[in-house]
Amino acid sequence: MTLLAQPSLLPELAGLLEPVAVQPDIAPPPEIVIGGRRMRPSPVFDTYWRFAAERQAIYYARLDGEVGPWTSDPILRVHRFTNCYRAADRVSQYLIREVTYAGPQDFAEVAFRTLLFKVFNRIGTWELLQEQIGEPTWRTYRHDDYDRVLSEAFAAGRRLYSAAYVMAPPQLGAARKHTNHLRLVERIMRDGLPGRLQASSTMADAYTLLRDQPGLGDFLAFQFLIDLNYSDGLRFDEMDYVVPGPGARDGIRKCFGRAADGIEADVIRYMAEHQDEHFARLGLTFGGLRGRHLQLIDCQNLFCEVDKYARVAHPGVAGISGRTRIKQRFAPVPTAMTAWFPPKWGLNPAQ
Repeated sequence: MTLLAQPSLLPELAGLLEPVAVQPDIAPPPEIVIGGRRMRPSPVFDTYWRFAAERQAIYYARLDGEVGPWTSDPILRVHRFTNCYRAADRVSQYLIREVTYAGPQDFAEVAFRTLLFKVFNRIGTWELLQEQIGEPTWRTYRHDDYDRVLSEAFAAGRRLYSAAYVMAPPQLGAARKHTNHLRLVERIMRDGLPGRLQASSTMADAYTLLRDQPGLGDFLAFQFLIDLNYSDGLRFDEMDYVVPGPGARDGIRKCFGRAADGIEADVIRYMAEHQDEHFARLGLTFGGLRGRHLQLIDCQNLFCEVDKYARVAHPGVAGISGRTRIKQRFAPVPTAMTAWFPPKWGLNPAQ
């Protein structure tokens, strides 16, 4: 399958790939009512669903060990995009299997491990701490030991942070970013935040507790909450609440224009609740994640990815940021893919 109806829009890809079949034109819905507003979708709206179906097909092909290329779509073959399901991405898979469910399951310890991992969001940094200190636990935590290991790695030119998120340093008095992040984790643990998260009656309440922490802000607070919620210690439904990030707002603008400004969370909920309708309308096969429908967080992330995809597929459709290129190119990671999800979801074999 190819998502593109206009291959001529791809001069940067010319000569790299063989010709692909053109996706038949199917007119998008003339109007959609969301949050009491009547909105006319752009062509990017249908690209959202086609992208999701093709990206999920690529995921399953790779998981099944098929030899690439796994798609005839030229943009997907050349550029890197995250999976449709956030929990299926490589770093999330590592977090779930090697951090969240590896070690004591007391939620305070799970929260400590999760937050320590996420403030760097880099597998290599976590494994460095394991190698130098042993299994990280709050019970045995000593600031000086962790700071020494990270400071020595930084001085040696080792990269500590992932490029996936912009991790602004919390202003907690230290000269180095990583030291301030250690202080942030310490502050969260000493203030008893894990227990207050568990006592929160709604996902929105738990999100507010995290957002109030220095250096997190709206986007990171919600991402951290999703990561903590992978554990058995929190039981929020991923359909309860969503916080649109800047990339998602860009994608929503491209699908609906300015009419969606201010109701982005409603738009994301519409996509999650009407996904079967639109996959069927377009004749697309989308079996979900072992039967699990796209959740709010997944639809939010898909808007981020479609924003990037549309920079090439629909260059004339404007977003908010004004970005026109996709920076990251696809390169297969040599490590084997895993597909192990929070046991409470009931998706893992033999459950």
